[in-house]
Amino acid sequence: MKIYTLNLLEEVRPEDYLDAQGIIAEDVSEEDAAHEAAIEALGVLTARIPVPFIVKGRVKRLEDVKKYLYAGAEKIYLTEDQKEIYEEAAARFGKERLTDTLEFPEPPVPAFTWEELKKNSDGLVPVIVQDYRNQEVLMMAYMNEEAYEATLATGHMTYFSRSRQELWEKGATSGHYQFMKSLTLDCDNDTLLAKVAQIGAACHTGHRSCFFQTVVPPLREEKNPQEVLEEVSGVIHDRKLHPKEGSYTNYLFDKGIDKILKKVGEEAAEIIIAAKNPAAEETIYEMSDFLYHMMVLMEEKGISWREITDELSKR
Repeated sequence: MKIYTLNLLEEVRPEDYLDAQGIIAEDVSEEDAAHEAAIEALGVLTARIPVPFIVKGRVKRLEDVKKYLYAGAEKIYLTEDQKEIYEEAAARFGKERLTDTLEFPEPPVPAFTWEELKKNSDGLVPVIVQDYRNQEVLMMAYMNEEAYEATLATGHMTYFSRSRQELWEKGATSGHYQFMKSLTLDCDNDTLLAKVAQIGAACHTGHRSCFFQTVVPPLREEKNPQEVLEEVSGVIHDRKLHPKEGSYTNYLFDKGIDKILKKVGEEAAEIIIAAKNPAAEETIYEMSDFLYHMMVLMEEKGISWREITDELSKR
């Protein structure tokens, strides 16, 4: 496995680590300001490099564990002398999010061997590639045995190029890597469905998806709710990292947590008032306002939609 170790307080370029299969991120901060900078750097890295992160560093209280996890760390390294924090964190976040080793597990044993897959006349298996977040179909490619084994071993989608007659690790030259999230076989054992985290564009033309040429327009325009929420959250996150003059979102961040909480409370009250009216339009408007301010609060507190949906799924 290709594992990198990096210092969160040093300047790090995410594009230098796109071939990683796991990252050990060290926070060597002593002052609170440096600690917060390390948390912010971790959030940027985990968003850009969708591989497991183990964080080793400053953990003095439960809040530190929460910040690392909410910034995208898969596991937090804790030592023997941090037993009290370990017990608190295990009760709050689960033991599976904590570790006393800096080793990454070996890739799982696949349920199907290459021999069990049905190949086409060229000895290849087609692979449909889908974005694991919003289910968008990104592309279709082919695997031979070597590509199949390389994908399973590295977690990076690897294919066989029919035009070049050679192995092709997606992103090795462009930086547009595909990180495997799951691999599923169809009922006939002759087609694979890969759900991936896509870096950049999947298509060689520069489009996000290879399927961008409309043959028949949609009979009804529909938006994926999760995609919309993630897009708005992304804009809010970008505003915090790159403030824009005149931005209402930046105004809220500049005023701080008390102002954000006040707005969340005001919008909640406006939902109650609007819901007393028979028509739903005003309630929809106020709920949308509330959701936006709630997402600003989520960004301020380092909470992602993943944490929210994980909690909802337990209920």
